[in-house]
Amino acid sequence: MAEHGAEGSTRAVIAALLANTGIAVLKFVAFALTGASSMLAEGIHSVADSGNQGLLLLGGKRAGRAATPEHPFGYGRERYIYSFLVAIVLFSVGGLFALYEAYHKAHEVASGHPDELLASRWWWVAIVVLLGAIVMEGLSFRTAVGETNKTRGSVSFPEFIRRAKSPELPVILLEDFAALVGLTFALFGVGLAKITGNGYFDVAGTAAIGLLLVGVAVVLGIETKSLLLGEAATPAAQRRLRDRLEQTEGVERVIHMRTMHLGPEELLVAVKVAVPRSSDAAQVAASIDAAERAMREAEPAARVIYVEPDIYVEGHHTEPRPTP
Repeated sequence: MAEHGAEGSTRAVIAALLANTGIAVLKFVAFALTGASSMLAEGIHSVADSGNQGLLLLGGKRAGRAATPEHPFGYGRERYIYSFLVAIVLFSVGGLFALYEAYHKAHEVASGHPDELLASRWWWVAIVVLLGAIVMEGLSFRTAVGETNKTRGSVSFPEFIRRAKSPELPVILLEDFAALVGLTFALFGVGLAKITGNGYFDVAGTAAIGLLLVGVAVVLGIETKSLLLGEAATPAAQRRLRDRLEQTEGVERVIHMRTMHLGPEELLVAVKVAVPRSSDAAQVAASIDAAERAMREAEPAARVIYVEPDIYVEGHHTEPRPTP
């Protein structure tokens, strides 16, 4: 499942990269012909998205490097780092630029400067490009949704974005969704500006795109920050690990367990188990080996496992509290 999830994430990223690269070129052509502020904001948006997909692919490649003495747990978290960079790029290059462009265009309209969009005889090019971009982004979004449906199970899309340990699919889902909504804003902004002769509609469309991108970037930043700090395994995975441990010969009970994702498909498990008081060293060692095998069978992502044996005494063992 993890391997399929990684392949599905890569497929969704590549589909989005191809779509956004082509769309960016068309948007800049439309801006050059019409001078529409919304088209410039959308062009920069597509450039930012294309760069973000490149970052995701680079992060996935670098995360596959083997562990070294300096980084004994490997490089799996590089995927989280590059996903966090995506949020920063989307916020600064996409969102803040669009808001600045809206402010600049509003100042021009208020100052009575001639509006290039209203005067252009090529205004219809912007409409055609936006409609074509909606189709292309829709196909990319469909790919992302299809890959997500293979891994999200019965949880909702917002819950999947919040709980997913692999960052690529949530990033692509949010980016493609924002792209479709942003294109709709641009379409209404350009269309209403031309119909009414009021350039403020173009300003409103541009500002809406900026606010949308800033909002999506904040959501991505919050979720990726949580992954960078180190999230535990899902409750379902923890239950599977605990159940298999308690069924393992030589293990009386699980005293406490801690888990943390070293990467999307790499899980660290540290567990203290109770062994029979009468066990000798050889039996304890056999119990530890059996516990490790059981956990890897229950959760293949459990790559790094530490098992501490102990004698359970009622009232003497409490669940350790995380350091504040």
